[in-house]
This record gives sequence, C-alpha cells and structure tokens, in this order.
Amino acid sequence: MLPGDLSVHLLRTSVRGLSALESHLADLLAEELSVRTGARASTAERRSWSRSLPRLRADLVDAGLVDVEMILEYQLPLTSKRADVVLAGRHPRSGKPSYVVVELKQWSDAESFDDSDTLVRVGAYGRRGVLHPGLQVSGYCTYLTDFAAALSDQPHELAGVAYLHNATDSGVADLFALGPTEHSRLFTGQRRGEFVDFLRSRLATDSDGRDAADMLLGSAAAPSRKLLAVAADEVQRREQFVLLDEQRAAYEHVLHAVERAHRSNAKTAVVVTGGPGSGKSVIALSLVGELSRRGRTVMHATGSRSFTQTLRKIAGHRAPRVRNLFAYFNSFMTAEHNGIDCLILDEAHRIRETSVNRYTRKEQRAQARPQIEELLAAARVPVFLLDEHQVVRPGEQGTADEIEAHAHRAGLQVERIDLSGQFRCGGSRLYVDWVLRLLGLADGGPIPWRGDGAFEVDVVDSPNELELQLRRLESHGYTARMAAGYCWPWSDPTPDGILVPDVHIDGWSRPWNLRGDRAVGGAPPSALWATDPAGFGQVGCIYTAQGFEYDHAGVIIGPDLVWRDGRWRIVREANRDPDFRSRARVDDRQVDRLIRNVYKVLLTRGMRSVRIYSTDPQTRDFLHSLMRQ
Repeated sequence: MLPGDLSVHLLRTSVRGLSALESHLADLLAEELSVRTGARASTAERRSWSRSLPRLRADLVDAGLVDVEMILEYQLPLTSKRADVVLAGRHPRSGKPSYVVVELKQWSDAESFDDSDTLVRVGAYGRRGVLHPGLQVSGYCTYLTDFAAALSDQPHELAGVAYLHNATDSGVADLFALGPTEHSRLFTGQRRGEFVDFLRSRLATDSDGRDAADMLLGSAAAPSRKLLAVAADEVQRREQFVLLDEQRAAYEHVLHAVERAHRSNAKTAVVVTGGPGSGKSVIALSLVGELSRRGRTVMHATGSRSFTQTLRKIAGHRAPRVRNLFAYFNSFMTAEHNGIDCLILDEAHRIRETSVNRYTRKEQRAQARPQIEELLAAARVPVFLLDEHQVVRPGEQGTADEIEAHAHRAGLQVERIDLSGQFRCGGSRLYVDWVLRLLGLADGGPIPWRGDGAFEVDVVDSPNELELQLRRLESHGYTARMAAGYCWPWSDPTPDGILVPDVHIDGWSRPWNLRGDRAVGGAPPSALWATDPAGFGQVGCIYTAQGFEYDHAGVIIGPDLVWRDGRWRIVREANRDPDFRSRARVDDRQVDRLIRNVYKVLLTRGMRSVRIYSTDPQTRDFLHSLMRQ
C-alpha cells in the first residue's frame, strides 16, 4: 500500500454539533493536538479556542448555517501549518461544494509595521512585525488550491476570511489598506452584520456540509512543485511558490529591509532559522525572483557545490546569464563593500572559518578575514538561512549566535526569524522531533514511533529489501533515493566507465554516487544525483543529499553509529570521511556530534516516507523495538 495523504485536523463537527462541545472545547482540542502531533497546546491556542470559536459559531447560527460542517485546526497538506477553521457546504448559487477558510484573531488593535502594507504590529507581539492576516488566509487558500487534489480536479468555490471579532474599524484602520480579494476579506467585530451576510453569500442555508467536508478531507495531496523544477520560472519570470505564515513574514521582512536600505542608507542582517523542509530555500528563491523583478541587485550563495551547480543548471536553463546569480560563500573575498543590495546565503550552517582554499592567491591569503565578515560586508542586506542541526563537516561555523555576534561587532542591526513550520517529511513535526530525540539531538531520549498519517516510517532487515521497496515506489511515479553514512571506500569509475560497487553489505553491493562534474556510465554528475532520475541505484552521501528532497528516502546507518547498553556509541574508526581522520583537527566529541548530524540530515530528506536499515544487528533490533511499541 502506498503512503496516503489524507488531511489531518483536530475536530470535525456541524455548527449545530459544536454547541454541545463548547463547555469543554479547549480541553478536547488540546487532547486531540497531543494525541495527533505530540505537541502541547499553548495558552494562546487554548484562549483562542475557548473565545473565538464560540463567537464564530454564534455568527453561523445567526446566518442560518447550522448544518454547515466546521473543520477545526485543519492541517494544510504536506505542512505543519493549520488553518483555524474551514467551513464546508454548498454554494447558494452554483450548488458546487463551497469552502470558507477562516483565520480568527483576538486582536483589538493593530497598525502598519513601518508603513508596510504586508506586515503589521500588534501590541501582544512587541516591536516585531507579523504577517497581515489577510495575506495569511490568502496564502492558505492558494496553497489549498495547489496541493489538495480535490480542489485542483473538481469544480468548487473557495474563499478566505480574516475575522478580527474583538476589533473596531478604527482600532485596525491601517489593515484595510490591503484591499479585499476572492481569497482574502477582512471583517471586524464592528462589521459583524457584513460578515454574516458574506457567509450567507458563500454557503447555502439549507446545505448539509458533510459531502463537501468528506471530499476535502479524503483528498490526496497533489504532487508538490519541487523546488528545483520551478527555479527557472521563479527567478526569470513569475512567482510560483506559495509562502505561508513565518515564510511569508520572513520574505516580507527581507523585502522591507532592502527598500529601507535604499531609502535611508541603512544596513540590516537577517537571520532565518528553521529545520529541514521549513521552507528556507523556497524563501531564498522567491526573494531572488522578486528582487530581480524590482531591479535590485541580488545574489544567491551556498557552501554546497551540489546545490549551487544544480540551481545554476536548472534556473539558467533558458537564460545562461541567470547562472551568475548563484555563487559560493567563498566568492566574496574581494567583493566591494555593500556592492549588492541583497546577498541570500542559503544553507548558512555551512559557512567556514575562512574562504581560503588551495586556489587562493598568496596576496589574498595574507588579507583573509573570517568568512562571516566577508559575507556581512558584501551586501546592504545579507540574509542567512540556516539549520544548526545540519552542521556535518569540521570547520563549519554557521550558527545564529555566531552570525549575530559578528554582525553586532560590525555595528549592524540584526533581525532573527524562526520558521516553525514543517514542509518536508509530509509536514510531520512529530517525525522530525522523533528523529532529534532518537539521535540525542534533543532532550528526552528515543521514544517509540506512534505513527502519523502524514508520514510513513519503517525499519527493514536488509539493503536488498530497502532497494526493492524504493524501486517499487519509483515505478509508481515517485522520486526515491538511497543514502548512507560515509562508511565504505569510494573508488573512481574504471577507465571504461564502470562504477565500482564499493558499498558492500552481506552480499549486496552498489556504487556511491559519482564524485565528479561529468556523467559516467549512465550515472549523473554528483551535483545532480538527487534530482536526475538516473541517480536511483547509486548510494548517495551527505554531500549530495544535503539541501535536497525526494518523495521517499532510504537510509543506511553504517557501522559508525551503533546502539549499545541503552545509548548511541560512535565508532570513529568505521567512518571513512577524510575530514574526520585527524584527531588533532577534529576531536572525538566533535566527531560524535557531526556523525549524529549527518544521520539527522539523511533521515529528513523524504517528503512522504523513510525506510531505515542499520548494518549492525543490535542497532536494527533497537530500531525495530521502537516500531513495535
């Protein structure tokens, strides 16, 4: 059975049925949240459930919509983001299934953030700007249209509403500068009558919403637009990505900082942190596209040869000059101070101590500065996107605190933004947290995998079984890859173009991905292993997998990480990575952390599932025990 994508929500009920639940609604939703995601409801969430939902129910009753279905805390497909409420029924004129996405806010006052019409300042959030609620709900609607197959394939009606039920018009007057659209309307408590009329215009008073709700909740997630497949259109012609919540807020903060730099000669460093699949690279490419269209000078840089070369190839497919937008961190040693408007530093956890390498000229070596300082100096707005749990090589120094410290020493203003959303691993934050605890990268120790409908986890007993399962999935049109810890030798292809099957496990053997920039023997260059269909059949490593994603991941945990006596043990001698050989350069404590981070990255590449195999029988038994519980 292939993994499904049925939508996740905390509660579904009719408007009529919600009345009987109101006295204990917050407790009920908090319990459902804990059971389904493993998360604990915040005080703010409980307050919203107990105050905002009854208000919405009362308005629906007054509108005569007592049989409309209410889907509470609806999780958008393949993300961890939840819409407050989706109302489901029939449209009064067309008779088609009709949906209204409602974003509930308890705000009583809000104002424009620094004259921005996309970011707003709310007293409860302090001085930082948050995304305009109209843009928030509009993003949800657009995302649903793109990713819920039922809404892509079948006739329907869809609208979005931000309802500030505690506010008067004067208290949030600035927010009305952003005009209404089909997917975004703003109502205050003062406009309650208009809100009720709007609900009647979108949902028939005699409609039973059960069929419409069934259609949405039973919908498969449409294949996501892969990051690299749309890079060319993104940076050359038009915006294709839908940015949600913190993603959109981070994007707007950067655009605002760039425009502010032009108006007032200001300089700001933006640090965006987030886990795997939280949307960092989507934000990066969206910014490259938008700033290019605005005529601002912008460049994108990474520390990954695979990622940069892939972006250059795909984004510059029809316009070779576009490739020049994509560089490496060490490309800015001699860059002019503030020579570009915005420098977007993707995978900034891979920043090195210096940019010096074997090709660096002697005069440049003598003047070398820390790489962070070079990157901070190169642009008016340097943007660092990073995940500190993806530091996998000795000498990588890209942590948020380190970047901020260097920025403050240079006299720069710093804005830090955390992306709490999860867009990889089926949007399953539960799985990402499980991986962090499994590997000892978060407190609490390993816990059993209880399951999550959005993501499938399995432990297999042989590499042959792993490959067969992935091949079956690939035959159904999914992308799938095997990757492993660096625990086997790595040979160059033979002179006649044959890849050497270096990864030997109990009679099974396969070659590593290529190391070079040229295709050999039908295998793609190393930079394209994760994206070229011909990459299946070779075993990928951390350096070709990091930064990429595929539908189904197979992970081989090698003999460098084994479970003994209730804890993980690192077997340094089993690891073949040349960077780990010198104990004088990299001590055992550093190697321990880096190897755990390597497996954390490999385990979080999949969008729909992961299959895990360990070469060590005791470790395999331990992993199986977490599945059986």
